[in-house]
Amino acid sequence: MKKSTISRPTEHAALRAYDRNPPRLPATPALFARLLTAQAVGDRHGKNLFAHAIARCGGEAGE
Repeated sequence: MKKSTISRPTEHAALRAYDRNPPRLPATPALFARLLTAQAVGDRHGKNLFAHAIARCGGEAGE
C-alpha cells in the first residue's frame, strides 16, 4: 500500500502569504483608546496586544 503525503506550507510560504494580505489594523487613535482601556481595567494581555499593534502601525517590525 502506497502512503500519500499531504503537502503542508512551510513557514516561509506562510510568511509570504501574510505579506501579500496583511491584516488591516484600526486607526491609531482607536488603538490608543483601546490601550488606555486595557490599562484601566488591568488587562496585561490586552495592553501587550494593543501596544504591539501601535508599534506595527508606526512601521516597527517585531520578532
